[in-house]
Amino acid sequence: MAAIIYGLCALTAALCTYLLLQGYRRGKYRLLLWSGLCFAGLTLNNVLLVIDKVALPGDDLSTPRTLVALISMIILLFGLIWDSDS
Repeated sequence: MAAIIYGLCALTAALCTYLLLQGYRRGKYRLLLWSGLCFAGLTLNNVLLVIDKVALPGDDLSTPRTLVALISMIILLFGLIWDSDS
C-alpha cells in the first residue's frame, strides 16, 4: 500500500511540474519557471523515496533525498527573491 501512495505522490509532483512549466512557456511568468523547477526537484525527491522504500529497502537514501529537496527549495527561494527585485 505504501508503494502505491509513494508512486501517486511522485506522479502528482510530475504533473505539477508539467503544468507549471507549460504555463511558463505560454505566459513567460518567471515565478512559474521557478516553481516548475522546484517541483521537478520534488518529483526527483519522490522518485528517490520510492527507490529507497520499495526497490532498495536495505539501502539508506535519506541523505540524497534530503539534499535534492533542499536544492529544490533553494531554487524556489532564489526565484522568489530574484523576481521580487524586478
